[in-house]
Amino acid sequence: METGDRQRIVIYYSIWATICAAAAGLVVALIHTWLFSYNPGRSAVIETLFSGAVAAVAIAAGQGALTLVTGSLLARLGRTLQYTLLLGLLIGVFDFVMYFLQMAVPATEFGWIPDLAILVGVTVAITVAGARRVAPAAAV
Repeated sequence: METGDRQRIVIYYSIWATICAAAAGLVVALIHTWLFSYNPGRSAVIETLFSGAVAAVAIAAGQGALTLVTGSLLARLGRTLQYTLLLGLLIGVFDFVMYFLQMAVPATEFGWIPDLAILVGVTVAITVAGARRVAPAAAV
């Protein structure tokens, strides 16, 4: 497998991971708006939902960029990503569980910096876990 092929896999994986992370964040934003927040009127509902959705998409974009950088570094080291469909889903599931837990049990909310550090660590770990060394091509 050539470097260009590995890079193409990384690009598609980063897009997929961004979609999965954004979907998880948007679902939690909907749950939070409907079940966990006090909304005295329609404008408060829209503001709560919109701010949650913006934060979810921004964090997902950051995770997508992180998967792109991590995957590119792995590709340059001669590794390729495998099971990218599952890796992206795993990122989305982790995000959903983390966000939901922090919403349902506020004591688990550590603040923005530790939360983002956790997301960075888990995203990198999931991406690295999916990387395998590529066997050299046989000479013809």
